[in-house]
Amino acid sequence: MKERNSRLMAIRRLITRENISSQEELLSMLEKQGFSMTQATLSRDLKYLRVAKMPDSEKGYIYMLTERQLNDPSENSELPITGFVSIDFARGMAVMKTLPGHASSIAYALDNLNSYEIAGTIAGDDTILIIPRDGVVKRDLVHLLKTKMPGFSNDLVN
Repeated sequence: MKERNSRLMAIRRLITRENISSQEELLSMLEKQGFSMTQATLSRDLKYLRVAKMPDSEKGYIYMLTERQLNDPSENSELPITGFVSIDFARGMAVMKTLPGHASSIAYALDNLNSYEIAGTIAGDDTILIIPRDGVVKRDLVHLLKTKMPGFSNDLVN
C-alpha cells in the first residue's frame, strides 16, 4: 500500500508543478522517478485523484487536480479561519497548536478540505493532531496548509 500512496503523491506533485498533456508524458516522468506501472494503473490513479483535463493555450489540454481549480484566488477558497499558533512534526504526524477554543473549528475545516494529504484530525481545546496519509511528507502537508490557510507561513513550523 505504501508504494501506491507514494505513487499517488508523486502524481499529485508532478501535475501541480508541470503542464502535462498526456498519460504517456506522465508515465515517462514517473518512470524517471523510479515508479513502474502500467497505463491502466496510471489511469485508475488519475481517476482516484479526480484529475481532470483542462484547456491550455500552449499544450491544448493539460491534467489538473480538481482541487487546483478551487485554489483559484477568484474562487476565494482559503479557509476562513484564524487562531493557529504553531505546528510541529513527530513520527510523520503534525501537532498544531491553536488559541484556546479554536482547535475544533480548525480541525473541522481541515477535515472538510477533502484533501488527499490529510487522513483525519483529532482536536482538543487548543491542540490538533493532524494524521497524514502514508507517503505524505512534511513538505506536502506544509504546502497544503500554506495554500489553504491565510497567514500560514514557514515561521509557524517548528
